[in-house]
Amino acid sequence: MEARALGVDDLELVCRHREAMFRESGRSDDVLRTMTAQFRPWLAPRLRDGSYFGFVLMDGGEAVAGIGLMAIDWPPHPSHPTQDKRGYVLNVYVEQAYRKQGLGRRLMQLAEDEFAERKLQFAILHATEMGRPLYVALGWHATTEMAKAVGA
Repeated sequence: MEARALGVDDLELVCRHREAMFRESGRSDDVLRTMTAQFRPWLAPRLRDGSYFGFVLMDGGEAVAGIGLMAIDWPPHPSHPTQDKRGYVLNVYVEQAYRKQGLGRRLMQLAEDEFAERKLQFAILHATEMGRPLYVALGWHATTEMAKAVGA
């Protein structure tokens, strides 16, 4: 299994993986079509300028898993008191036929290595129920974050 960096040509792959991830966590196709129609033009310039980066795992010429990463603005915080950025992990997806082979673990290690290379000392992610056991096993833990849809 070969790892490579995400590139501008991976726009549709990231969109497909993101939709599949949310579909498997119970989101409706109607919502996902709307989301992807908005996500695609959001993602394209970020892939071009490198503000959305990450990795793809390849089996031969086929992309079988991927992870998105960002360095997001965040005020200095007790978890990172000298930095104004956090690493952010998103769109982690492994094709069904390739699950339970350690690919998610490998993607997360690539993410941590990349954040360390960029000198980011703290990272966050939002876990699906399926992904939560992997993240916990890798030392991630729940925080006090809460969420609410407003004005919708």
